[in-house]
Amino acid sequence: MRKMQRRFILAAMISFATVMLILAVGINIANYHQVRVRQDGMLNGICEYERMKASHPERRRPPISDMPWARGPEAEFTIRFFAVHCDTSGKIVLVTRDHISSVDEDTAREYTEKILSKGRERGYHEDYRYLVKPDQDGISVVFLNIFEDIQAGRSLLAATVIIGIVSLLAVFALVVVFSGRAIRPYIRNIERQKRFITDAGHELKTPLTSIATSADIAAMEHGDDEWIANIRKQSARLAKLVGELVTLSRLDEEEPLPEKALFSLSDAAWEIAEPFSVRAKAEGKSCSQQIEDHLELTGDRNMIQRMLSILLDNALRYSGPEGEIRMDIYGKRGRIYMEVSNTCGQQEIPDLERLFDRFYRPDDSRSSHTGGSGIGLSIARAVAQAHGGKITVQKREEGRILFRVII
Repeated sequence: MRKMQRRFILAAMISFATVMLILAVGINIANYHQVRVRQDGMLNGICEYERMKASHPERRRPPISDMPWARGPEAEFTIRFFAVHCDTSGKIVLVTRDHISSVDEDTAREYTEKILSKGRERGYHEDYRYLVKPDQDGISVVFLNIFEDIQAGRSLLAATVIIGIVSLLAVFALVVVFSGRAIRPYIRNIERQKRFITDAGHELKTPLTSIATSADIAAMEHGDDEWIANIRKQSARLAKLVGELVTLSRLDEEEPLPEKALFSLSDAAWEIAEPFSVRAKAEGKSCSQQIEDHLELTGDRNMIQRMLSILLDNALRYSGPEGEIRMDIYGKRGRIYMEVSNTCGQQEIPDLERLFDRFYRPDDSRSSHTGGSGIGLSIARAVAQAHGGKITVQKREEGRILFRVII
């Protein structure tokens, strides 16, 4: 349930963060584009304004505030720029600094030489946006001070970032509060299913025990025949299935392993491996083990042994005649690896993604000689997850299948 709630919160936060990121990026890009268009329009106007002075120095120019690109009666005091005029060879012939005081003539010449060496028509240089305008008389380079625009752009960027972060935190708090309510019906449904499986399991045990007992009594009175043998077989199979369903339901609970303890994983693994080696040998198969000594694990010893038993039993069932089974258990970088591999006796490797689904079995394994209910690997996965680990399956070379548990 906690995993589902975390996924719900994660999905909501990723969606909201994506929208906020798109909005923030869109706002800043739109602002940048709008400011740049305004700056370029102003540079074009200033360039024409300066050319008029260069070509007719004796003519009195109108104030900047009367120009259409100036935008406002205070343009004389708010627009800061300087212009440099060069001849056709690029030699500086005139520098005008009537509307700026922070730049001297030497600095203006230095800026111009750097700009002309770049060979670009427009661009940025420090706190200025520049325009290079060549004509038949020479080259004009106009520098517009955009310090205030830069500061405004940075302020807008900082504001969108801060608002985005605050919004994310606020939405995260709200989603955490309301996510519990959102998944509450689903939690109730899951709890009802678990309760139904557990209660049904306990209710089925009594009639199953009665059926098995009646079959034994009938065999004693009337002799053992194929019908009684079939009753015994099916009742035993059904009892096993009920037990597996109850176990799986308990492993799905919030606290599946209430009593964890430190135990020797090496010893527990050998206890399971040795009987399977004898069974494999009896079936004409080979089973080898490589178990690292002195491995310890905090968890439920019985559940870990049951998981290993399920994996080894699965390997024996589907390894085919003269199959090879191998189990390796070792520690590496603070983790414990439990690996069980086997040669696959089927002509085609089954769908690996579905092997852990409940009641799933490959088509070829549904014959009666393999047995099983298709729920064992689901229990193995639940045991691994209950211990904070995970289980994966891989198809290896030469038709081998490898189950790996990492805790």
